[in-house]
Amino acid sequence: MSKQKKHYLSIGELYEYELLGICSHHSDYRLAFGMNEALNIQLEKCAVDFAATNKKGQVISTHSMYEFKDEENLIEYYLIKNKQLGKFLIPEKPAIDYFLFLCENLIWGLDELAEQLKQSNSILAVYTFNPEELQSTEHILFN
Repeated sequence: MSKQKKHYLSIGELYEYELLGICSHHSDYRLAFGMNEALNIQLEKCAVDFAATNKKGQVISTHSMYEFKDEENLIEYYLIKNKQLGKFLIPEKPAIDYFLFLCENLIWGLDELAEQLKQSNSILAVYTFNPEELQSTEHILFN
């Protein structure tokens, strides 16, 4: 009898969002206002902060969050503060003040969006990140 071959299927993490890092000297509500003007969107503060969890599902920190769901273009924007009460949402990037998560983005190129955001007086710098390269993003999920 011949030796049977084994085949392995490896499925990597599937991130259903794109990620921009934003540096700003303004508070979250001023930044959201500036982004609304720059992108012609309507980010609004969420009633409940974003809860960052560990691998066991325990909440380790909460972060101020703004969201806008564009029904026409089927895209969701989430603006989340990186550092709150001394804890980071994404500790690998402590110099980033806010993260903009884009879910189901089919209309923006990230470089185009970054350039558009840089037009706002509220924004000092914008960086694009690949969520797969940041270990702490594996537990960030949006429903």
